[in-house]
Amino acid sequence: MGDLKVNKTVCAAYLATIPALLLCLASPLLAEEKSTHHWSYEGESGPEHWGELSPDFLMCSEGWTQTPVNLVDEVDGNLPTLEFEYYSGDINETNNGHSIQQNMNPGSFLRVPEKNLEFELKQFHFHSPSEHTINGKSFAMEVHFVHADKNGNLAVVGVMIDEGEEHPVLKQLWAFMPENPGETSQEPIGIEETNLLPPTRDYYAYSGSLTTPPCTEGVRWVVLKTPVQASAEQIETFKKRVGPATNRPVQPLNARMILD
Repeated sequence: MGDLKVNKTVCAAYLATIPALLLCLASPLLAEEKSTHHWSYEGESGPEHWGELSPDFLMCSEGWTQTPVNLVDEVDGNLPTLEFEYYSGDINETNNGHSIQQNMNPGSFLRVPEKNLEFELKQFHFHSPSEHTINGKSFAMEVHFVHADKNGNLAVVGVMIDEGEEHPVLKQLWAFMPENPGETSQEPIGIEETNLLPPTRDYYAYSGSLTTPPCTEGVRWVVLKTPVQASAEQIETFKKRVGPATNRPVQPLNARMILD
């Protein structure tokens, strides 16, 4: 798939089938693209200005298939079953100034057996409030599991988090949450990432982008329909460390279709 070069505007009109969705994946991407340009979630460096901050960020304002979007039950795409093969690993947690990110050791995978696809889990991180909305509803938080195949093509799985009961995985992660941007906590205490996924794995699928600058397109998005829960205290702890709002606003759907 990394050798395919497909016009994204043409792709957007043909998302009614899974094969078309796969063709819309762009050339190899990095899970976290680095930039020296400052951006934030508010003010003159906030989302509405990202495209003005650097030529590297132009896609943030001119892209056609940007993320996040409002997800609705739109097209029955007969979506294939997803297999999550995540293995417990030590805590390797970074405060990158925009989120709390858990960096993964090699060996955990998202697989789509029907399509013979395999993506390795590279990292997962959080946003609050949620970036995607479902039928217009926003959630307290959203976690993004960032995967890449052997050619560097990205597949991101989003999971909504509702305010409710304390989450045991977040309890472990938050106990070692780095306080300041640029700090990393490394602890030999394993967590089970699969426990951050809901038991029901029905999902939406569409072709989108990174939700932070440079907003690169060609990202395969999977968003699970069922949320998990975190306590009000856990949600507030996250906000105190990285800011009260770390979500990009919903973007126009344009010619894309949401598969479910």
